[in-house]
Amino acid sequence: MRWCPSSMLHLLRCVRLRSCTRRGRSRLPLWIREIWAYMSLLVQSLYFNSLTDSDVVFDSVFEPVFWTVDYVTRWFGTVFVCLVVILVGSIILIAYVVLLPLILNTYSPPWIAWHVCYGHWIIVMITFHYYKATKTPPGYLPTEKNDSPFVSVCKKCIMPKPARTHHCGICNRCILKMDHHCPWLNNCVGHLNHRYFFSFCLFMTLGCVYCSISGRNLFLDAYNALETNFLTPAPPYTFKDKMIHKSIIYMWVLTSTVGVALGALTMWHGVLISRGETSIERHINGKEAKRLAKRGRVYKNPFNYGKLNNWKVFLGVEKRSHWLTRVLLPSGHAPHGDGLTWEVFPVKKDLIPV
Repeated sequence: MRWCPSSMLHLLRCVRLRSCTRRGRSRLPLWIREIWAYMSLLVQSLYFNSLTDSDVVFDSVFEPVFWTVDYVTRWFGTVFVCLVVILVGSIILIAYVVLLPLILNTYSPPWIAWHVCYGHWIIVMITFHYYKATKTPPGYLPTEKNDSPFVSVCKKCIMPKPARTHHCGICNRCILKMDHHCPWLNNCVGHLNHRYFFSFCLFMTLGCVYCSISGRNLFLDAYNALETNFLTPAPPYTFKDKMIHKSIIYMWVLTSTVGVALGALTMWHGVLISRGETSIERHINGKEAKRLAKRGRVYKNPFNYGKLNNWKVFLGVEKRSHWLTRVLLPSGHAPHGDGLTWEVFPVKKDLIPV
C-alpha cells in the first residue's frame, strides 16, 4: 500500500485540527464543560434505552428548563412568604387603626361584639395555620429500612416509594401523599401539613369575604370622597382623611381580589378532598380512567372512602367534639395514619366512627 503526499498532508491537518479542538475545549470553564458533558450524556442515553418513549424524551430535553424553574422557585419561596406576611399584616394594621375606631363609634354593642369576636377569631386561625403550614415538614420517607409496602422506585432518589408518594424537584425529596409544592408557603404540601394548608386557605378566604362585604359601604364612601375632592378640592379635606380613604380602598380591593382567587382554589381543593385524592392524583387518576375506558372498564380511586369519611380522615375528626376542638379552633394534632400505608376501599364502613 502506497501513501501519496496529499493523503499524508490531509491526515496531519486532521490530527492538528482535533488537537486544537481538544486544547480549546480544555480551556473552557469547568462549569461549561460539565453542562456540555451532561447534555451529551442525555442525548446519548436516548439511543441506548430500550424503554425510551415520549415521556423519557420530553424529560431529557426539558431537564435544564425544569432545573431552572425548580431553582428559581426555591429561591423565590422566601420572597413569597415575606410578601404574604406583609400583605396580611397591612390589612390587620388597617383594621385596627382605621376600621376599629369607626366600628366603635358607629355600630351598636351587639354588632361591635360580633365584629370584634369574629375578626379576632379569623386572625388567630389564619396566623396559626399559616405558621404551621410553613414550619411543619410535609412528611418524608424514613431514612432507616422499613417493611412498608411500596409501589415503585423513585428514579431521582433511587428509593422505594409507598403509595401516594411523589418526588418534589424543588425540595429534591420524596414527599408522603404529596399534593403540590406551594411557593407561598416555601414548602411542600404533603401528608403532615395538608390540613394546615387547606385550613389556611379556607380561613383566609372567609377573612377576605368578611372584609369585602363589611367594608363595601366604607369603600364606596372613600372612593366618592377621593373623586369629589379631586374634582373640587375642599379645604377641610386633610392629608389624614386622604390616607384613611386610600387605606380603605386598598384593603377592599386587595381582600376582594384575593377572596375570589383564593376562594376558587379552596373550593377546588375541597372537591379533591371529597373525592379522596390530591392534585397530583387527580391528574394520574384522570389518565388511568381514560386508559381503562378504552378497554371498557371503569376506574375507581382506591383511596376514596366516601365523602364524609374522606373529610373525617383529612381533618382528623375521631369524635363529635373534634369538629369544634380540631376544626373550628387551632389544633396541632397529627393526621390519620403514618402516610406509608393506606387502607384500600373501606367504603362500607366508617374508617373513623364518630
